[in-house]
Amino acid sequence: MRWLVITGPMQPDIAVILPCYNEEAAIAATIKGFAAALPDARIYVFDNNSRDRTVEVARAAGAIVRTERMQGKGHVVRRMFSDVEADIYVMADGDATYDAAAAPEMIRMMLDERLDMVVGARRSEVEEAYRRGHRFGNAMLTGILARLFGTSFSDILSGYRVFSRRFVKSFPVLSEGFEIETEISVHALELQMPVSELVTAYGARPEGSVSKLSTYRDGWRILRTIGTLFRLERPVLFFGAIGVALALLAIILSIPLGITYWQTGLVPRLPTALLSTGLMIMAVLNGFCGLILDTVVRGRREVRRLAYLSFPAPGHTDR
Repeated sequence: MRWLVITGPMQPDIAVILPCYNEEAAIAATIKGFAAALPDARIYVFDNNSRDRTVEVARAAGAIVRTERMQGKGHVVRRMFSDVEADIYVMADGDATYDAAAAPEMIRMMLDERLDMVVGARRSEVEEAYRRGHRFGNAMLTGILARLFGTSFSDILSGYRVFSRRFVKSFPVLSEGFEIETEISVHALELQMPVSELVTAYGARPEGSVSKLSTYRDGWRILRTIGTLFRLERPVLFFGAIGVALALLAIILSIPLGITYWQTGLVPRLPTALLSTGLMIMAVLNGFCGLILDTVVRGRREVRRLAYLSFPAPGHTDR
């Protein structure tokens, strides 16, 4: 068993935060694992309307139990980030699939390199732990995110993450469900935060624990979230692409009209001419819309950056 040993004048205040929904079969093992790996950390379990004995088991295992009534992991993460005060936050699922023994190394990496987030990239040798459909979906969504927002992570959907205080307190959570991990990744990329990954073991759920993830429904929600964040954070590219497509269509439709007009001096297909004109006007409007929204986004990003800079870096001791 690995232990976290911090050297220096100040030992960081560490909080383990575990969102849970019907995890009676696994939550005790999860709490035990993190308590052994991080003996000085406070362990919080945020229950999300469980219908089993998750709350009773978690409390008996020694965790601090809180409740979030609004259903969805995004709502739980918002509540956790709002209510819990710490220097370092270790977030994992309550299903005992993540390797708690890797937490000390992730924290050490954060402190040594002054990072704001360390992602536990999942590696599993058990097919039941990480099904092929989920592997493919994760790889596809990670690739899309990398294309739209630049260099990304190898596992954007991992729920095992270590955060600095300045990340948590500058992150305006907007998601409601499992798309929260995508929003977290985009937030880090947009503010150009120092982040890293550590490959960690990923195990199968214990007997009696059932996955809450719907492959197709939640996959579609994550894909839709990526599209929404692309529209919000990259308006020039988003609306510019629409404008270019409309302009090309308008030009294609107008070529025969131009040839006819050159030859005869007439415009016999007036509806097509009006359609081309309308498409070109829409293309120009999309372009200007992207430029205007880009100014708004820049201002909003500056505000988030200032909120982020209002907190000291991880491991900072000059207080």
